Amino acid sequence: MAASNEEDSLSVFANILKPGSSLHPTLLAVLDVAFSLLFLVFVVLSFLTSGNIHIFVLMGIELALWASVKWVVNELKNTPIPMEQKPQADKTGEAKKDS
Repeated sequence: MAASNEEDSLSVFANILKPGSSLHPTLLAVLDVAFSLLFLVFVVLSFLTSGNIHIFVLMGIELALWASVKWVVNELKNTPIPMEQKPQADKTGEAKKDS
């Protein structure tokens, strides 16, 4: 059972560098969890520092970064994928070669 969990976590990390991985639902969930935990840390720090303005500025920066990541992912989802140009075959069935 533990080997299965290790393989799942390794497959997530292996998929990060593949083209199109920014739209993978698991990666997006991991990003959301990371941003949520960072925001939670800033909320706790704002209470511990008695409302230090620097913490609130960092909270704003973090929320802006989170929103920009969401916006980019949304734009990537809405962008049409260009069709790959395939070499056309001539009458003999062989592909044409560009010289």
